[in-house]
Amino acid sequence: MTAARPDTEQAVDPARIRPWLDELGIAVSGELTIDRVGLGQSNLTYVACDADGHKWVLRRPPLGTLLASAHDVVREARIMAALRDTTVPVPSILGVSDDAAVCDAPLVLMEHVDGQVLDHLAVARTLSSRQRHDIAASLIDTLATVHTVDLEAVGLNDLASHKPYAARQLKRWSSQWEKSKTRESSALDNLTERLWAAAPPQRELTLVHGDFHLNNLITDPATGRIRAVLDWELATLGDPLADMGSLLAYWAEPGKAAIPGFDVTTLDGFPSHAELAERYLSATGRDAHALRYWHVLGLWKVAVIAEGVLRRALDEPKNRAASGTPTTDIIDGLVDRARRIADDAGI
Repeated sequence: MTAARPDTEQAVDPARIRPWLDELGIAVSGELTIDRVGLGQSNLTYVACDADGHKWVLRRPPLGTLLASAHDVVREARIMAALRDTTVPVPSILGVSDDAAVCDAPLVLMEHVDGQVLDHLAVARTLSSRQRHDIAASLIDTLATVHTVDLEAVGLNDLASHKPYAARQLKRWSSQWEKSKTRESSALDNLTERLWAAAPPQRELTLVHGDFHLNNLITDPATGRIRAVLDWELATLGDPLADMGSLLAYWAEPGKAAIPGFDVTTLDGFPSHAELAERYLSATGRDAHALRYWHVLGLWKVAVIAEGVLRRALDEPKNRAASGTPTTDIIDGLVDRARRIADDAGI
């Protein structure tokens, strides 16, 4: 896991969760410590550790006022539990609590998976170019596996609407923009209109992770294998190319501005956008032209998410992550990049 940092605000209090762990039959030795980890600025992640070095992971919603339907850790836990017996690697869910005596918000307890999260340049620089390449290859193969999950078999066929996914995404994230924006943006409004006008029909329906990128994966640096896929908060049912579009939106290339915390992929060994897309499309047989639409929508969506992160950080400074908070310049840069790709694609 990534390096820990103290949870000085006690958003998850060891004294309050200790009785809950006892009820779950989880043996804890000596003092229990809890530290916030990761760069996540939505649901908050913590590592709990006892005196013998046993570790567990906790997830809770962010602090402050939340948008309706967002940050649902209980739904997230349901998805991960459903995937436990599939070939998609996920941590085991050990407990879910909505008891105010345990935490002031819903709390999920899960297995701690050993490995590395490549969310810092310092971590990624310890790997060879070949190791970085192998991790990226496993990342794409793992995403293709997510899109093969039998929804009926795992009980997730009712996870979300089966209506056209592009329209659902545009409606949801347009609403989130209106609720969380810190200023007006005619460029984003124009891009939204173009995406609506070019929205493709629904051709297939699969499980969609919704936020698939390097920071949400635990890797085995020795083999390049992905040991666990994390952060299923935005998971839904929809067009699988949407996940590739979002991955490309987050994937920084050398010489181009990166979102805070996502500059790792500029290092030697990590493949280009074109190489990532080729591996995924070759494995799945999906359409390269259709992917261009979802790349544009992915950038648009990431811009809206970044604006929400900025809003939450302004409203509640305790929600700020160690990687920093997106700026309006970064968000506007995402929109500009999306508009250029849209121009080239005829969107």
